[in-house]
Amino acid sequence: MTAPLYNTRILRLAATIPHHERLPDPMASAEKRSPVCGSRVTVDVALDQAGRVSALGMQVRACALGQASASLMGAHAVGRSLAELAAARDALAAWLAGERDAPPDWPELDIFAPALPHSARHPSIRLAFEAVAEAVAQALARHEDAA
Repeated sequence: MTAPLYNTRILRLAATIPHHERLPDPMASAEKRSPVCGSRVTVDVALDQAGRVSALGMQVRACALGQASASLMGAHAVGRSLAELAAARDALAAWLAGERDAPPDWPELDIFAPALPHSARHPSIRLAFEAVAEAVAQALARHEDAA
């Protein structure tokens, strides 16, 4: 028997998204949208001197899977570098696509195992990870251009 796609853990995460307010003065922002379901995630970031996320703000308009993914990303993104965030984004995409057996090295992403056979759900799960990596890359590029 397979696990249900929407379970208590996913619904609990979807209801408790950290950093759920947009930042008033972000260094960069990125918005990602799933054309399949219309889910949308906007991420604002500020970086510290080392280029790590020091502040995060999100606006999440997504299904429960997208919200749960945003919750997991938001809970662990502060203090991370672009390299770490891009690695998590890429590993998540590869795992969802069946290109790797193990879930990414990011807390609790194994909760999406029941969604693996549902490829139409994958874009909404990836949104927050894609948006945060893009926003951090933009912030770093702006900082380099200003220097």
